[in-house]
Amino acid sequence: MRVLFIFLDGIGLGENNPGINPFARAKMPNLNALLDGRSLLKESAPFVGKRATLLAIDPNVGVPGLPQSATGQAMLLTGKNISAELGYHYGPKPNPAVAAYLNDDALFSRFIKAGKKTALLNAYPPRYFDGIDSGKRLYSSIPLAVTNAGISLFTNDDLLAGRALSADFTGHGWRDMLGFKDTPVADSREAGQKLGALARGYDFSFFEYWASDYAGHKQDMNSAVAQMESFDGVLGGLVEELKDEGGRMKDEILVVVTSDHGNMEDLSTRKHTDANVPALVIGDKTAREEFTRGMMDLTHVAPAIWKMVMGA
Repeated sequence: MRVLFIFLDGIGLGENNPGINPFARAKMPNLNALLDGRSLLKESAPFVGKRATLLAIDPNVGVPGLPQSATGQAMLLTGKNISAELGYHYGPKPNPAVAAYLNDDALFSRFIKAGKKTALLNAYPPRYFDGIDSGKRLYSSIPLAVTNAGISLFTNDDLLAGRALSADFTGHGWRDMLGFKDTPVADSREAGQKLGALARGYDFSFFEYWASDYAGHKQDMNSAVAQMESFDGVLGGLVEELKDEGGRMKDEILVVVTSDHGNMEDLSTRKHTDANVPALVIGDKTAREEFTRGMMDLTHVAPAIWKMVMGA
């Protein structure tokens, strides 16, 4: 079975408090439909429905201090309790100790060695590569794991050719903020359909959405709500793309949505939180049951993905 991993940076399961939690404000009808009327809140998990499963999983992994991006993302990609092995959470970008895990142990490298087709579906603009080449920018854990596997990151050419998506899904950010006026744009539903179509071409595909963490650190409620309402449109288009003629989820692909740590669910603070993060799994119910069996924290995600893709 194919797996599409949608990574939402800095998303925890928070309280049903619209004063601080954008998930208690945002209108997300597609997500609500998947969860039988529930929202992405602490009170909604655990849940198992006809098309989706929602769990609350632990990003703290028994280590003191607030969870951080580099170790959290690395644990999601390796299944190793890196924070416990190092004795600390670390981020935002990996230090040498965290980076050492993002070679052969990471899913991208393991799938390449197993002969599987895998990719990070984000396109990166020229200035990103300029920053990397000049040493002014460091890879975060996810693109580091991808490049360490010998996989090239997608570029502006790939975005124009329809082989990748922009970081905001729709292309509007590239056109309006980066000045790439020839960037193809789509509404969120169309972007979700495109994401689903691209995912079908890979055994394991990954999409990284980082703006949610940024909105959390900025304590920007309006941006956070707008982002999640746009993501709900993506989710709707994705589910539509992956349904069969009878309206059921096809059994060829499993969609996994999760995060590395809490942040945006509590805009009363600029810091990360120790909240559990969502593990939203969409697809065939039998596959979801197998995938989520025993899933308690970030270290359980990568082994479940490996087992699902490899059929082991």
